[in-house]
Amino acid sequence: MTDTPRPIRVLFLCTGNTARSQMAQTLLKHHGGARYDVTSAGLEPGMVNPLTVQVLQEQGLPTAHLQAKGVKPLIAEHFTYVITVCDRAEANCPIFPNATYRLAWAFDDPAAATGNDAERLQVFRRVRDEIDARIQAWVAARA
Repeated sequence: MTDTPRPIRVLFLCTGNTARSQMAQTLLKHHGGARYDVTSAGLEPGMVNPLTVQVLQEQGLPTAHLQAKGVKPLIAEHFTYVITVCDRAEANCPIFPNATYRLAWAFDDPAAATGNDAERLQVFRRVRDEIDARIQAWVAARA
C-alpha cells in the first residue's frame, strides 16, 4: 500500500477576486494537477470579470467553477502557501495563523485597463500569460 501525499494547499489572494487570483487559481489547477488543492479569494470580492473568463477559455481552461469569494471564512484554514497577486492585497493581507508561507507576486490589474474592448482584452491576455509563466516556473521548481 502506498501513501498518497497530501496536496499542497494554496490560496491566491487579490483585492476583488475578479481577475488575477482567478487566473492564478485556474492555471495552478491546470499545471499542478492533484498535487495542489488551490482556491482564491478577495479582500473585497466583486463579480468575476467576463474578460477573465474569455482569456482562460481561449487557453482551453475550465471556467464554470469561477466565483468571487471573500477571504474572511478562509483565515483559520490551513494553507501551505498564501500568495498575494496584487500590491493592495499584500499591503492589506490579513494574518493567516495556519499558513506556512506567504508570498507576494504582484501583477498589473487588467481590470484597470483602459481603451476599447480589443485593447483591454490584450491587457488581460498579457497578465494571464505573465501569471502562467510564473506558475509554470513555480510548479517546476517544486517537482
